Amino acid sequence: MSGGHGAGGGSNKRVALLISVLALFLAFSETLGKAAQTDAIGANVEAANQWAFFQARTIRATVLKTADEAVALVPPGPNQDAIAAKRAEWAKTMARWDSEPATDEGRKELAEKAKTAQNHRDLSLLRYHHYELASAAFQIGIVLASAEVITGIVALVFAGGLLGAAGAVLLAFGYLAPHALPFFH
Repeated sequence: MSGGHGAGGGSNKRVALLISVLALFLAFSETLGKAAQTDAIGANVEAANQWAFFQARTIRATVLKTADEAVALVPPGPNQDAIAAKRAEWAKTMARWDSEPATDEGRKELAEKAKTAQNHRDLSLLRYHHYELASAAFQIGIVLASAEVITGIVALVFAGGLLGAAGAVLLAFGYLAPHALPFFH
């Protein structure tokens, strides 16, 4: 008998339903994986930008400190007051470059923003890895369930269903608790 009306027809419909559900979860996993990957790339760029700004501030402060140290070696002379005023101005500038909470552009604030972006990147990558493993489980589950339709080996459907369940668990952990499974990182 054909067309899903015989003894195997009901079984084939259940297998087709399982394949459809696995494909649906595969689509979710792939979409979440791509979003996590994009998020990780964006956070990595943000971290790199913040560290570059941090380095620029560090270089400028080093240049200013070197100039201040050089001026400190100048013997006292008629311009001593102007030199002292300039050194005081440089000291204020270096302190501002070290920490500037008003603009969040001091070295301390820049380092904190860079570390926050790195943590965000790392979390997104954890999620991405879970989603990729979930996608693989769903794909293999689909293949095994499809093979049952051709071979009639019922164990393949059960294996496909178990892989689908494992994929769903990985998908949930990636979304809700990506740090909970440390052996996946």
